[in-house]
Amino acid sequence: MSVTAPSTRGGRWPLVRPWLGLAARFGLAAVWLVAGASKVSDLAASGRAVNAYQVLPYDVATVVGAALPFVELALGVLLLLGLATRLVAGVSATLLVVFIAGIASAWARGLAIDCGCFGSGGQLAAGQAPSYLPEILRDLGFLVLAGFLLIWPRTPVSVDGWLSGEPVVEDEDE
Repeated sequence: MSVTAPSTRGGRWPLVRPWLGLAARFGLAAVWLVAGASKVSDLAASGRAVNAYQVLPYDVATVVGAALPFVELALGVLLLLGLATRLVAGVSATLLVVFIAGIASAWARGLAIDCGCFGSGGQLAAGQAPSYLPEILRDLGFLVLAGFLLIWPRTPVSVDGWLSGEPVVEDEDE
């Protein structure tokens, strides 16, 4: 007597994947919305945080720092809506790689800064130690979410799905 598994095409993955994608989309949206909202009220501080990395000229760093909260808020809103999900995931992944490289660079050069990821950031006070490894690991986790959405951008409850008119969850009976 042999026992066989139910004959669902692809197992449970086609049923679970869209919901994992929705969780990834909402999770990454929350990250961008919180990060952008925490900086948008003090754009000068955001510019100082970018300048603390000592990678860009001061004038460029302040412009990047002032623009960054609005980019983060736009990415968060687009992900929340599920609009242009693959494109937004690609921009998110690129931005996260830049953030990871910046933090790693600051660490390698012995700078003592707060990353400024969820607030003003900048130089740390004397006696304060930076937390580069947890920041890099956190951003790597966010990068995994963006990567998931790059590969599988179709999720339930999205403008993308509404515009395409195609079901996101595959029917087991097909």
